[in-house]
Amino acid sequence: MTVACPASIGAPAVCGTAPVPWSEGWAVSTGTGATSFSSEADQMVTELFTVHYAGLVRLATLLLRDQSIAEEAVQDAFVALHRRWRKLRDPSAAVAYLRTSVIHNTRSIQRRRAVAARHPEDAPFEAPSAEYGALRSAAGEAVIEALRQLPARQRETLMLRYYADLSEAEIAEAMKISRGAVKSHASRGMAALRSYLEQWA
Repeated sequence: MTVACPASIGAPAVCGTAPVPWSEGWAVSTGTGATSFSSEADQMVTELFTVHYAGLVRLATLLLRDQSIAEEAVQDAFVALHRRWRKLRDPSAAVAYLRTSVIHNTRSIQRRRAVAARHPEDAPFEAPSAEYGALRSAAGEAVIEALRQLPARQRETLMLRYYADLSEAEIAEAMKISRGAVKSHASRGMAALRSYLEQWA
């Protein structure tokens, strides 16, 4: 099963037709309840996938600088949501769960990259993707380079605020930090960003 990705304005397309990663082998019936749950999870998560996949991939691409790896991180988040659907106390919180999961996945990838950087003889070569090059052009090379210089939490806060257009409360929930910490990361990040861009100019 596949779903068409929504169009994105001002950014490169992140997919044409995206595979739904839970569409095969998930509806194994162990009774009426299990079949009903699988059907509900398939429907609800597929709807979320159709609406939010492209935007989450754009966010992950900005954080990881590689679209193919970003797509894997986002797909993993949707698969995890599908598995946890029955445990969600509030289905309306699914989007917030996805954002948090994507951020967690990108952090894990970045940690693996940091380990690989300390042991370059064991690390495969990872060139920036063509999609990342297009994204740099669309978002502004200077801004992307400046964001790369920021500490991880400041970078994530600014990405979520200005690229994902989340509110302060939504950012706090996605990053699992307080609203005060969001304000602090945003303020310090913007100050550092301005300083870097002044030097660039």
